Amino acid sequence: MNNYDDIINISYPFKLKHTRINIESRAAIFAPFSALSGYAESINEAGRETKEKIYLDEDKKEIINNKFNELKNNNFKVNVEIEYFVKDKYKEGGKYLKIRSKIKKLDIYNNLVVLIDKTKIRIDAIIDINYIN
Repeated sequence: MNNYDDIINISYPFKLKHTRINIESRAAIFAPFSALSGYAESINEAGRETKEKIYLDEDKKEIINNKFNELKNNNFKVNVEIEYFVKDKYKEGGKYLKIRSKIKKLDIYNNLVVLIDKTKIRIDAIIDINYIN
């Protein structure tokens, strides 16, 4: 028999002024405290890597331009995979993304490719475009 077996299940004999909080809320009171708010996020941001933008040579630009002309002649009926650069908001450089979709229109005036899902990609950010089935 343990030392407290005789009293462990006895209810509190006095009237409580406040209602008891549940165990989850009580545990939150004793949760770890971060004295430097935002410090962990700053460390993670500093350690995040970005990539430099690739600038295409004239031959590669010509290949991409020819693919856009072929797509335009086919009324953009073919699915494509576009690889493009997205500039980082906070640091130098950015990242490369690939998206699969159909092109809705080519807006040469605003230098944009508009996809069926209304995603807009700058033409000068595109580094590769391929047809997919």
